[in-house]
Amino acid sequence: MLRRFAAASRSSAKLVAPLGCLVSRQKHTLPDLPYDYGALEPHINAEIMQLHHSKHHATYVNNLNVAEEKYKEALAKGDVTTQVSLQPALKFNGGGHINHTIFWTNLSPNGGGEPKGELMEAIKRDFGSFANFKEKLTAVSVGVQGSGWGWLGYNKEQGRLQIAACANQDPLQGTTGLIPLLGIDVWEHAYYLQYKNVRPDYLKAIWNVINWENVSSRYATCKK
Repeated sequence: MLRRFAAASRSSAKLVAPLGCLVSRQKHTLPDLPYDYGALEPHINAEIMQLHHSKHHATYVNNLNVAEEKYKEALAKGDVTTQVSLQPALKFNGGGHINHTIFWTNLSPNGGGEPKGELMEAIKRDFGSFANFKEKLTAVSVGVQGSGWGWLGYNKEQGRLQIAACANQDPLQGTTGLIPLLGIDVWEHAYYLQYKNVRPDYLKAIWNVINWENVSSRYATCKK
């Protein structure tokens, strides 16, 4: 299962390649979760996880494949107008696939607590303390208007961590240049069935299932 998930992650990374590569691509697939739908309860219930993964993420994958196929046809015909018109669909569905592929690995039934090692030191350096970091990322995520994501990213040029918000399914790296480490989905489909319209309660709960080993691994990789 995890091998398939890793393969899907590599597949999603190819989204940042030149679109001319679409002529020889393989279709994107929905990655398996590395845990059961009910594994994150009571913090995120099984019904939310099942709908979020098998319906919402699956829709982004399917629509991305459709958009890429249309783009490939337009590219072959030299139809620039159609190529341009497909950009919003590629960004939205491609971003949805990238973001969720990261999100599932950022969560774990064995998560919560605080990070350790280099990541914790970087958080203290760039935010003063873990408590300050947690408060700032929560505030940014609560403040997203409508739908979007709160992110912890790495600024490779400056060598430091940054917090950012992205609207809709805009991918962090593709729109800000920051390398994504931790993403918090604040679309209502991520929490409404359990937390209704009280986004702060969902954000308070999600810290109990953050997979700091995964976030730390991403941090170590992007520093190389």
